[in-house]
Amino acid sequence: MSDFAIEKPVPYYEKLYHTIKKMIFEGKLKPGDRIIETQLAKDFNVSKSPVREAIRILEKEGLVIVDQKSRVMVYQPTMKDVEEIYFCRMALESFAVELVTRIATNDELDEIEKTLMHTEQAIRDSQKNDTIITLNELFHSLIINYTQNSRLQKQLNDLKSLIYFFRVLNTQGENRADNILNQHRKIFECIKRREADQASQAMINHLKLDLEHLTEILSNSYEETKL
Repeated sequence: MSDFAIEKPVPYYEKLYHTIKKMIFEGKLKPGDRIIETQLAKDFNVSKSPVREAIRILEKEGLVIVDQKSRVMVYQPTMKDVEEIYFCRMALESFAVELVTRIATNDELDEIEKTLMHTEQAIRDSQKNDTIITLNELFHSLIINYTQNSRLQKQLNDLKSLIYFFRVLNTQGENRADNILNQHRKIFECIKRREADQASQAMINHLKLDLEHLTEILSNSYEETKL
């Protein structure tokens, strides 16, 4: 049998999905912005069909909203949305970290610790913000994956895009990267010492601080909009 595999071409809608998603995360498409499907099709030199399919996936993930008049707009978070999602995260991730503290292997703990080391190095090297965000996401993802609980993983995976959306907003502010890293370290110290209850509480404290910071950012943003 040949060792060469024929790679299937990536469908246009999938390319568009990733491109639009990146534009949202990078702020090129801002919360509340209207997305005109015909204009996107023209910009990317494709038919409207793959654009509609890409929008359908983004709508399912919660990153775009389609109103009753079929107008497509970038998701604009409300305080209620933020609180609901963070309360879900507190419940699910506090349980996840407690479980991981009890069952994770030493090799798995090493992987989590390496992520913290890479994050620290990225901050020292003043690497791009998206690199640090990705490493922060990896810290949480490893904990979730090491629970070996597929149901828990699915529930958090359903929120993945919105969590990343909030994570991008949450990095705004002075010393945010260092503050988040220090909070992650506190969580990991409890995991490494196999202190399940303390690890769970450290995760809740971390997410509460994230929620407070994000609430402040959104409040300021809404005030600026009114001016």
